[in-house]
Amino acid sequence: MRSRSKNRRGIGLLVAGLIGLAVLPASAQTPTAGTADEWVSKLAGLETAPDLDLVALRQQAVEKIKSKADGAPQKRAAIAPQLLKLPQLNLDIQFDEDAAVVRPESYRTLGRIADTLTQPKLLAYKFLIVGHTVSTGRRENNLTLSQRRADVIREVLVNTFKVSSKRLQAIGLGEEQLTDGAHPAAAVNQQTQVATIGSAP
Repeated sequence: MRSRSKNRRGIGLLVAGLIGLAVLPASAQTPTAGTADEWVSKLAGLETAPDLDLVALRQQAVEKIKSKADGAPQKRAAIAPQLLKLPQLNLDIQFDEDAAVVRPESYRTLGRIADTLTQPKLLAYKFLIVGHTVSTGRRENNLTLSQRRADVIREVLVNTFKVSSKRLQAIGLGEEQLTDGAHPAAAVNQQTQVATIGSAP
């Protein structure tokens, strides 16, 4: 009898745990969650293409770091606020530590990105891959690392998943545009952003 009651208690706890997971708010769930239609919906509907000069933006980030402007991460204003207003996905893509090597477990996410970008509703658009890092280590190193990682994601999408290279651009912003400025070392700050930036050529 005791073993039966223990089993029932264990099953009850398991069910309660599963119910608890089901009612977690969206913000607490994994950023890679969502159906294919939801991903398409998040990237569709660009109203006005942003005026983006990626070369100038990179240079602006370099100069900001050299001048030691906004030294404390919590005080840094977004270096490219226009990106925040675009249709976008923010995704967890895992890399080897301090390297631009995508971990095998993240290739499924990259495949989902490719599938999303090649949906009929999105074929008319081009996209920007934005790399970010947490605010640890040297700012200039983080800027370089984020650019390398954004470039690698673009390369994988183009070479492995056959997304047209004309539809993809990449930029790394390092720790210059933190998602959670109040917690600069939080993992959310190294998510990769995929943003819709205009009509495909």
